[in-house]
Amino acid sequence: MSARHNPLRAGIAALFLTIVAVALPAHAMDIKRVVSPGGIEAWLVEDHKVPVLALEWTFDGAGGRDPQGKEGLANLVSTALDEGAGPYDSQAFQARLQDNAIALGFTAGRDGFSGSLRTLTEHRDEAFALTRLSLTEPHFAPEAIDRMRSSILASLRRDLADPNYVARRQFYATAFPNHPYGDEVRGTLDSLPRITPDDLHGFVKSQFGRDRLVVAATGDIAPEELGKALDTIFGALPAKADVAPVPDTTMTGLGETILIPRPTAQTVMLMGQPGVKRNDPDWYAATVMNYVLGGGGFGSRLMEEVREKRGLSYGVYSYLIPMDHAALVMAGGSTMNAKAGQALDIMRQEWARMAKDGLTDQEMADAKTYLTGSFPLQLGSTPSIARTLLQVKRDNLGIDYLNQRDRYINGVTQADIKRVAQRLLDPAKLLTVLVGKPDGVSPTRTIDGGS
Repeated sequence: MSARHNPLRAGIAALFLTIVAVALPAHAMDIKRVVSPGGIEAWLVEDHKVPVLALEWTFDGAGGRDPQGKEGLANLVSTALDEGAGPYDSQAFQARLQDNAIALGFTAGRDGFSGSLRTLTEHRDEAFALTRLSLTEPHFAPEAIDRMRSSILASLRRDLADPNYVARRQFYATAFPNHPYGDEVRGTLDSLPRITPDDLHGFVKSQFGRDRLVVAATGDIAPEELGKALDTIFGALPAKADVAPVPDTTMTGLGETILIPRPTAQTVMLMGQPGVKRNDPDWYAATVMNYVLGGGGFGSRLMEEVREKRGLSYGVYSYLIPMDHAALVMAGGSTMNAKAGQALDIMRQEWARMAKDGLTDQEMADAKTYLTGSFPLQLGSTPSIARTLLQVKRDNLGIDYLNQRDRYINGVTQADIKRVAQRLLDPAKLLTVLVGKPDGVSPTRTIDGGS
């Protein structure tokens, strides 16, 4: 990146953009549906108490399947879109962002290609113009591409020495072979050098279609102003994207225990099996169940049994991963090598106990109290509200979802929990990946070096 201008001013403004609170409780949130003159739709939470605007968008499905042999293309695009565009080279583009305290970023994922914009109201016209240029006229100069590529390659090499990364890579490669979910989004040491500037230009021209666009905004802007901004930023994009569809998939490797030997003092443990997608009717019951199982920090069963009672780990956890074409329920943690077999057995026992017995009434009540009470804290800033709005819109949960979520959580019954736990949790079907030198474990497969 180039040298930054006016660091004090920019730093203060960036901090303001990060911490400013909107102070709109979830139950009182008024979400407006805005349609631009050009037909681009967005959801808006309008708030004029502070002069800040946050915009979030995604191109659904874009970048989900990189060309064979050029894995990492979408991610490389995401790092280079702000490295010069329109009349500005990389240094000039970055200087304009910095001088005006504009935060612009992009992220490539397996289910879409996303963008994020934060700006003070006084600089929003400049922010909109720079965003439009980055999406429609990126330079992708060879020097900038080589710099970004080198940075990604360095991060990949570092991660290959991280047992947690090795475990995750092996888990996904085993769970989703021959599917984009099984690949590394950043690409590989072999594929990245093959990607050319022409590949990046081709990606932008084919993937950024208005038919794939989902937008959310929060802050100091009126609906009619947002409508004009949508056309300014996105109006010149192609009407339709040429996106290779990603197929639905089912997890493989169920019941396997894979060991990747590493000369480490601790063993990293990662396990999982099929979960629930976000639009599944059982999502809310699964959320309550997972909170008690391992999603509730020190109050969860896994933490209580593995750490608090036996001191086998600094932390263990479980979580739900809903993706567009598959879903997972997972658990993980690390423990000393000599206790790995014991820790793993206890985690599997808790998996089975939840499936057999469900929750106590007190656990159910405590989980609901936390899940409803803590949610407004996730909506405490302009950017966080925009991110949440975007996800709700992407998941087709309805424009009134934020006002209905507590009702959905509180409507979960003990019968729901038992049904969902029996549906999702079967320790015999867990795919388990261990990285380290664990004692007391009988792997079904040993892989030297990992995926």
